[in-house]
Amino acid sequence: METLIQPPVSFTAGAIREISRLRMEPGFDAGKFLRVGVKGGGCSGLSYVLGFDETAETDEYFEIEGIPCIMNKSHGIYLAGMEIDWQDGLNARGFTFTNPNASKTCGCGTSFAV
Repeated sequence: METLIQPPVSFTAGAIREISRLRMEPGFDAGKFLRVGVKGGGCSGLSYVLGFDETAETDEYFEIEGIPCIMNKSHGIYLAGMEIDWQDGLNARGFTFTNPNASKTCGCGTSFAV
């Protein structure tokens, strides 16, 4: 696993608070890292991945505000410069992704095309 000096993505203060809250939940496996990535599928071609996972040989490691993060090396071209936010409003609740590499996104904001 390679360590990146410059994180490829950023989190807003709201996202950092929510991720930190999730990490403090009873029964959280402290051996897992926050995985940021993409997978095929979704209405626009690619979907975002954000969840706690174990490391793989193809991962890069980075840290944001003390949160240990991993990302498959090949996903950087799709995610470089992306901002992840947490929305906690009446109309929307969940993580949102602002990706400068996306040529189009779907209405729900969880999938995109490049």
